[in-house]
Amino acid sequence: MSQETAPTTERRGGAVWALVITGVAGFMAALDNLVVTTALPSIREDLGGALDDLEWTVSAYTLTFAVLLMFGAALGDRFGRRRLFLAGLTVFTGASAAAAMAPGIDSLIAARAVQGVGAAVMMPLTLTLLTAAVPVAKRGMAYGIWGAVNGLAVASGPLIGGSLTEHVSWHWIFWLNVPLGLAVLPLARLRLAESYGTGAPLDVPGTLLASGGLFGIVYGLVRGPADGWTGSLVLTGLIAGGSLLVGFVLYSTRAKNPMLPMRLFRSRAFSGINAASLLMYLGMFGSIFLLSQYMQGVLGYSPTEAGLRMLPWTGMPMLVAPIAGILSDRIGGRPVVAAGLFLQAAGLAYLASVATADVSYAAQLPGLIGSGIGMALYFAPAANLVMSSVRPTEQGIASGANNALREVGGALGIAVMASIFSAQGGYESAQSFVDGLRPALVTGAAVVALGALATLAISTRRRAATLVASGSVEQEPVLEAAAH
Repeated sequence: MSQETAPTTERRGGAVWALVITGVAGFMAALDNLVVTTALPSIREDLGGALDDLEWTVSAYTLTFAVLLMFGAALGDRFGRRRLFLAGLTVFTGASAAAAMAPGIDSLIAARAVQGVGAAVMMPLTLTLLTAAVPVAKRGMAYGIWGAVNGLAVASGPLIGGSLTEHVSWHWIFWLNVPLGLAVLPLARLRLAESYGTGAPLDVPGTLLASGGLFGIVYGLVRGPADGWTGSLVLTGLIAGGSLLVGFVLYSTRAKNPMLPMRLFRSRAFSGINAASLLMYLGMFGSIFLLSQYMQGVLGYSPTEAGLRMLPWTGMPMLVAPIAGILSDRIGGRPVVAAGLFLQAAGLAYLASVATADVSYAAQLPGLIGSGIGMALYFAPAANLVMSSVRPTEQGIASGANNALREVGGALGIAVMASIFSAQGGYESAQSFVDGLRPALVTGAAVVALGALATLAISTRRRAATLVASGSVEQEPVLEAAAH
């Protein structure tokens, strides 16, 4: 039986086990994007290091994670998704322990980079393994829970990092991953079914072009605000990275078995939801980055207090995302995602309008709640739209591509909104911070609204039916896309 015709080779556990395993693993990988930010002063006090070294404890993870996401997905498609998921989880767990025990800042940066490698292999495969384990009719609800957990991890990173640092020790932001990883590893080995992609050989030229291009772009975006946009390394990274990505696209249009087939982007569903994901993460990451500092530096809350006050936004996915997944099963993902993005854009615009140096928490609450509901409405249907827009054998690389674009969007959001903040305001005073925060949040709102418009461009039932009739794609995912 070929890998092409039978992407799932064995069934070991049900959808609930798959959801638990992939949810916990996804939570760990997503959490480490922002969990370190509020612990940086304590890390510097213990380990020393200059400001640039501290920034690299965040950037090292972001860089390896974003760069290797597509490669990790391709390895899973080729050698077995469960097998590579276990390998990525093992690397991530071991690197977390190494980070917790790091004797100096350099060893911590190295451990963070290895953490990113493990997460890059593990994260895109969580969605593929979940899709293989859940029946089509129930995927919306499953994606809703998966999206809620991942959304909560991304948004609550500063709260968890701040709380552990303030009340226990900064080491525990890394130790937290170790018991979770050790618990998930045997469960994944016993309860997840193995599955493969097309069985095509690895696309080495495409992998090198994509990884090199993503490295240059993400490096430039991550280091731009700190090193200056005209710095030689930043400019070199952006220009070389952009050139390599152009080369990757040109190569992939001609290659026999490309890592990321460019024909996938002919689908308005695939192109639209990926554009929406990039724009959504751009607006969300940049906004959370600045708002968490605003609550602490301007309004005077401690890291824990600030995190708790962000819960109407960051905690909302746990309540709303499962409902959003059920809605996407019934009325389709496109209207749910679009409504969520419009609502989040409105929430950010509202927060920009009420931001002052002494605004009350009650005045901020409507914007936080609106943004939280909007984010929750996005996560589950977006995952459904990505996975239903491609063949089952291509779901691994589709997940990897979507995750990579989201990471680029997050890095771009922090870079762009930090630059707008610096141009219009700064850290000199509370009023100066507000002067920079307001235009940055307005920009974030506009970008998220553009993501909503990109979602509305996704093809409808008629296009999907045409594809099924023509045999262009396999029937199961397109029939699902037809309802979305």
